[in-house]
Amino acid sequence: MPERLLAIITDTVEGSESIDELCRGKSDDVEVRLVMPAVEESPLEHVMGDVDEPHREAGERLEASLEALRSRGIAATGEIGDPDPVLAAQDALRKGPADEIVLIEHSADQARWFEEGLFDRAQEALPSPLRIVSVRKTSENGDVQVVSVDEGDPDKSIEEEEESTVQISENLPRFSRIDLLGIVVGILGTIIVAVLAAAAGPGTGGGWGAVAILIAIGTALVNLAHVVGLVLFESVRYRGPWETFFRTLAVGGTPVAIVVNLAIVLFT
Repeated sequence: MPERLLAIITDTVEGSESIDELCRGKSDDVEVRLVMPAVEESPLEHVMGDVDEPHREAGERLEASLEALRSRGIAATGEIGDPDPVLAAQDALRKGPADEIVLIEHSADQARWFEEGLFDRAQEALPSPLRIVSVRKTSENGDVQVVSVDEGDPDKSIEEEEESTVQISENLPRFSRIDLLGIVVGILGTIIVAVLAAAAGPGTGGGWGAVAILIAIGTALVNLAHVVGLVLFESVRYRGPWETFFRTLAVGGTPVAIVVNLAIVLFT
């Protein structure tokens, strides 16, 4: 059975050095599946949802990369993927298994906007065996040099990745258990805080009723932002600092809001 290599490429695969690194350690009987993320030129274009031009450019890069691999006698197929390289890899794994994942990105001095923190996100979200290959185009003749190669966590298998997350629906991303906890706490906590604010009422002495209402509104906004971010905003990289910030507020702040509003109801 041939080895199955899944390669996520943020640019064109060209030059013998990058192709050799892509297939390093593989036998002659290897099948390479390329996924070319259709990434916009700038964060603004990404937010505005400009998809036609990035999709066309990704198709051109894909065809050039497939031609380069096949000219070396390597069996290769390919497809255009999600603008986020990590999500593109996850989508590809749902379509078919892989014996190894290779993600090729630009070196730090030539990295594009979407490659910032890509190594850390890939390590966190993708199973092993995983290789992150950093390449640089030389200014003289446009040749591609391999700058560094990093290995993912060798103990994180595809099976462990699936066990550590929950798939609620094929139309939704996989959620970790802490994600699900944040969603449940956020939804139920918001309801409880709102009920307590209504029980306190605006007429509570000393203006405490108004305080309870403001707490309920703030809690609802934080939890709404977190839930919507987890469910809908995968493609704009909600995960990371913003996710950690809003998850902390949702899981830690919501119980505090409940206690405060309950105290207002009982003691004012």
